Amino acid sequence: MHMQLQTELINCFLEIVYVTFFLNFSNQNLTVRGMIFRFLGFSKIFRHQEAVILAITLSIFSFFSVFLEGFFVVGNLLTLLRSVSVLGILSVAMAIVVISRGIDLSLIGTLVVATALAVILKSPNALFSAGLSFNWAFLVGVVFVIITSSLTGVLITFGNLPAVFVSLAMGSVIYGLGLTFFINTDANYLPDDANWVVFLGSGRLFGIPMPIFCFVFLLITFSFVLNRTAFGQFLYAIGDNTEAARTAGIPVRPVTVLIYVFAGLIAYMAGLLTAGAVTNINTKLFQSTLIYDVLLVVVVGGIGLSGGKGGMRNVLLGTVLIGTLLNGMVILNMSFIEQNLVKGVILLFAIMIDTLLNPRDEQTSQQGDI
Repeated sequence: MHMQLQTELINCFLEIVYVTFFLNFSNQNLTVRGMIFRFLGFSKIFRHQEAVILAITLSIFSFFSVFLEGFFVVGNLLTLLRSVSVLGILSVAMAIVVISRGIDLSLIGTLVVATALAVILKSPNALFSAGLSFNWAFLVGVVFVIITSSLTGVLITFGNLPAVFVSLAMGSVIYGLGLTFFINTDANYLPDDANWVVFLGSGRLFGIPMPIFCFVFLLITFSFVLNRTAFGQFLYAIGDNTEAARTAGIPVRPVTVLIYVFAGLIAYMAGLLTAGAVTNINTKLFQSTLIYDVLLVVVVGGIGLSGGKGGMRNVLLGTVLIGTLLNGMVILNMSFIEQNLVKGVILLFAIMIDTLLNPRDEQTSQQGDI
């Protein structure tokens, strides 16, 4: 049945593409952007990107609820919300960096190594083994994140190096340092005195998983920061036009470094929640496609890669959309390769749409984007 449903979905998608794209655009003198708007069926109301994302999300959710057995049940919906919470938290971190016209591909390396460091400091094989309680080990992890994230930000801002390459390299450096000096095994289990981490990762409040509360708390916090504080306005100004922001007296470089530090700390929080959910952190997570899922949420959610646009509402919409899609593919028993194919096509398509909706300005073109 799952195979038949997959075939029907693919055939339906191909028919929609053929009818709306090839038939609607034939013999019509339309610009590329006009063709995309016509292809997506944008009316005057739905040209707003967030409305389109919401409509697509509701359509996919409704389709899965009706035709996919086991999707619209309480247990699966709670599992869906719990799983997308960590993805959403990481997307918050990526979003504040992208809004400032940057990117941080080192988030998963930071998540894995900082969490593992906090977890294993009580181990006799640890580099700094001194019988530390987990609370002190947690603070050591915070210091580690601040140092590594600051280094990433400094290299990008003061070294004028491309963020995409610096963050990609730093992710490998952080992961390599961790495995070389203090991480001896793939699975690193939480100590007995890490009860509050277990509660945050797997506990419930009023029947609702705690990671959901953590995700909502972050959304509310950074929504306030972005819209109601000077730091948030600095962030948008830097993303919109870095040189103009610098001319206006905004301390562009220190603010940018601080953004990367915030992103690293949020990734650390996501790592603790992940460890709390399964009582351990597996370093092989670094080799997963999680960072691409995060990028997928941010881009599909409508945060422009050109910077200066978007907010926490976009993160919420993107998280729910991608989370629903991922959950549906798991229930359909799609293979890992098939899931990556679907995600890759969606990401490519979303980047194309983002380029049309948020065209590169002269400064972005000179900088080579992110």
